[in-house]
Amino acid sequence: MKKYQVVGIGNAIVDVLSQTDDAFLDQMQIEKGIMQLIDRDRGEALYAAMSERTQAPGGSVGNTLAGLGNLGLKTAFIGRVKDDALGRFFAASLAAEGTDFPNAPVADVELPTSRSMIFVTPDGERSMNTYLGAGADLGTEDVSLDVVENTEWLFLEGYLFDKDHGKTAFLKAAQGCHRGGGRAGISLSDPFCVDRHRDSFRRLVRDELDFVIGNEHEWASLYQTDLESALAQAALECGTIACTQSGRDVLVIRGNERVSVPVKAVTPVDATGAGDQFAAGFIYGLAQGLPLEVAGRMGCLAASEVIGHFGARPESDIKALFANAGLI
Repeated sequence: MKKYQVVGIGNAIVDVLSQTDDAFLDQMQIEKGIMQLIDRDRGEALYAAMSERTQAPGGSVGNTLAGLGNLGLKTAFIGRVKDDALGRFFAASLAAEGTDFPNAPVADVELPTSRSMIFVTPDGERSMNTYLGAGADLGTEDVSLDVVENTEWLFLEGYLFDKDHGKTAFLKAAQGCHRGGGRAGISLSDPFCVDRHRDSFRRLVRDELDFVIGNEHEWASLYQTDLESALAQAALECGTIACTQSGRDVLVIRGNERVSVPVKAVTPVDATGAGDQFAAGFIYGLAQGLPLEVAGRMGCLAASEVIGHFGARPESDIKALFANAGLI
């Protein structure tokens, strides 16, 4: 038995959420429905403009680990925060959720803890404005071999691939995980991130990873071709792949096995975290050794739960939802 069932590595971000309307987005020149990187001054201005703030530990992989913890798995998160108010909040919140945070907040770093100002409109769309502070500087020194060699599954966040020290940290983590007999995977995270680092992503997927999760745009970007051709190439290079599509079936492929998982249309209250919780349900299914179709359905069900309420982390007992759906 390993110490952990799933270890995640990602940008340690504190989410600051506020409900608003389209007029406010226009007034503040916020592009709706996407994630924008912002500088420190812009972050402070948007924070000051928020009303009725809700603060929560966030980050893509952090949200996924929260979902896996909800499902009863033993998890740890590798990330970097400054020893400031938000950094201490992040560390304490993970501990309260039962996720180990082996990296103590760092005092002698220049940048503050990463944060994302998320504006949610009545249609459930979220407009994310992210300041990449200390979390984006994660490097090999932050990756403990005692952690990554002692997990059954490792999940990496594509956003952190934007810097060279992130690339080397991922390589160290994936190789350490494999030395310990575990399996490693990644979320492609963002098509623009894939565009910027396509060759490095391709090498990582081909040489180091056992599973990859992405949406239709990320897969097409990775291989610079149409979706079907991209998925066919990915299936040759990686063990298990999952492709989410807007309003269409989720595709899951392993070798010659391919399943299409129907997606039930749900009017979102807040779409924040849908992809992160899909990953949680899907990885849970893989970790339990369940068929690909069941793992895919678990991902869809976990995603549908999180978009039914405000915030990026589950509020219901997800395992009970799986049981009610006949998945366990």
